Parts: sequence; C-alpha cells; structure tokens
Amino acid sequence: MIALRRRLHACPELGFEEHATSELVATLLAEWGYRVTQGVGKTGVVGTLTRGTGYSLGLRADMDALPIEEATQLPHASQVGGVMHACGHDGHTAMLLAAAKCLAERTQWRGTLNLIFQPAEEGLGGARKMIEDGLFERFPCDAVYAMHNVPGVAAGRLGFYSGPFMASADEVKIRVIGRGGHGASPHLTIDPVVVCASIVMALQSIVARNIDPQHPAVVTVGAIHSGTASNVVPPHADLLLSVRALSPEVRASLEKRIGDIVQGQVAAYGAHAEIDYRGDYPVLVNHPAETELARQVALDWGGPNALIDDLRPFMASEDFAYMLERCPGSYLSIGNGDDARSHSLHNPEYDFNDDCLAIGASYWVMLAERILQ
Repeated sequence: MIALRRRLHACPELGFEEHATSELVATLLAEWGYRVTQGVGKTGVVGTLTRGTGYSLGLRADMDALPIEEATQLPHASQVGGVMHACGHDGHTAMLLAAAKCLAERTQWRGTLNLIFQPAEEGLGGARKMIEDGLFERFPCDAVYAMHNVPGVAAGRLGFYSGPFMASADEVKIRVIGRGGHGASPHLTIDPVVVCASIVMALQSIVARNIDPQHPAVVTVGAIHSGTASNVVPPHADLLLSVRALSPEVRASLEKRIGDIVQGQVAAYGAHAEIDYRGDYPVLVNHPAETELARQVALDWGGPNALIDDLRPFMASEDFAYMLERCPGSYLSIGNGDDARSHSLHNPEYDFNDDCLAIGASYWVMLAERILQ
C-alpha cells in the first residue's frame, strides 16, 4: 500500500488528465477479477465485482492532484513541476485499491460491489461528469460512500456526521464599470476602484447582519483586479468572490443580498455592474441511516477511541455532494495526524500519512462486508 501510494504521489495528474493513474487503477482491478469500465466521466474508472444477487454498494475515491509546486523534499515527492497531491487523493486511491484486492480474495459477502475512482474533484466537478455519463444507471448503487483525510486529527481516527456536512460553493464574478480618466482629475471620472472598495466593505454586513448566526455562511472576496498605473483611473474593475453555505435557504439568501448590495453600491456612485453568479457544488448532505450504519461499523471495530469525538461540518466543499443527491450514502473522515508533520490540505508541504492506509483500507473491507452480508 505504501509503495503504491508513493508511486501515485510521485506522478500526480490534474483533473480530467488522470490518464496514467486511471490506467494503473484499471490494470490492478482487472488483475484482481473486477469487470473494469474506463472513460466514465472522461477519465473515471469503475470496477465491478458481483457475487449472486442482493445489495449494490458503491465506494468512491478521488484521483486528481492540484496545480501546486511541492515543497516537501521527500524521496517520493512529485516529479511533475507545478503539480502535486496536496489533498491526499493518492492516499484515498491507494486505500480503496487495497480494499479492492482484499475484497476480491474474501468470500464473506454477496451482492454487487462498485468501486468508483473519480477524476477531477478539485473544482472541476468530476462527480457530476460521471453522473452525466450515466454512472448510477450503468452501475446502480443502493448506497454510496466516500472517505477524506483530515489533518490536525489523530491519524486513523474515523469521523461521521449526519446531515449537512460540507458547504455549497458558488463563485461570483463582478465587473464594476465606471468612467476612466486622468488620476489628476478624479472629478471627471467614476472610479471603479473606489466603488469596489465600498462593495467589499458592504459585503461584510451580509453574514454579520442578514444571516441567522446559527446558520454558517461565508462570503470571501478573493481577488480584485483593476488598473495598470498610479495616475490613471481605470474604466472598470473586477471582483472575484467565493460564497458558501450549509443550507439551500441560506445559499439563496446570500445570492440575493450580494446582488442587492452590489447594485445599490454602484448606483450610489453612478457606475453599473455586471454580475456572473455561478453555482458550483451543492451542500453535501449525509443520509442519517447510512451514516449511522457506517459509524456503528467503526464503533464495533475499534470502540469509542476509534472515532473522532467532535467532528463538525466543514465550510469547504466536495463534489461527492452530487452523488449523495442521487443515491443514499455518507461521506466520512479519517484523521491524517495531529503532530508537526500534519500540514493543512492544499499546502505545498502536505503529505498523506501512510499510517492511515491500513486503517482506511480495513475499514472499507469491514463496511462492505457488513452491508453485503
């Protein structure tokens, strides 16, 4: 498992470019007796193993890397410039492959096992692409599960949360159009930079004053682009926002308030705005019955010490939400370590903790055998 994980880490591929990774996954699954289907959602792979009739279970792992230059200096560090597995998808893939080999050798289960190796989780909607490509029509599942590592939590501890667990993610592009001119004659211009500054400050009131404090929400202005010189008032300025919520109602409220504030601010300055509001990932909602079953499997195996005690919802997003909209299931967590080596996700110094591999793979085996009795 460790050798496989490090092989994947050294050869990362970006979303929808996971050709070598997909080929490796498909080759191994075929060797172990799975019926392999490639090209699901462009570069996705599904391995199917059926033993008689009965329940159909889906287990999903993501395969893509991130456009980040690795800074770990590890022997197995990325060999691809500007690309690295900074989110642990190499570990997720290795754990599910190890479980696949084990489950193929064991005979304690009946039914259908669909192992879903998904491309392009990092912002490109690979799960949605697989669904559009007929994932659940071609490979029906009565339930589907996925697992993600969590830095800062003791290695190998498993976490479960019923209900809304990860936030929706919307991207908003705003262009403020004013009137450019000479910086020495600002009275003859409508300065879009000043308008953007006012918009940024006004947006802070949405979460503070328009959203119930008990309902999490995030409005982040991640970028402002405008102008090229100190003595020129530019004709327009652009804002880029990330907007997140844990309920559809809050998500809708955020969209309305952002639109109202932007239009109100530009009107006050005599400018106008173009708003491109893009709904990306929906809220990830874990189904109660499937989550409780998964939690019970971990509890029966390792007792209370095997569980993450105070797991709470994350404001990050995850496109496994699309799969949970179509099929009952749950998205669980596994601790990646809480010592000095445990760097945050999407960090150039991050590395998946190999101590988690056997735990995660063993859990997949136990869950599958419990469900496919």
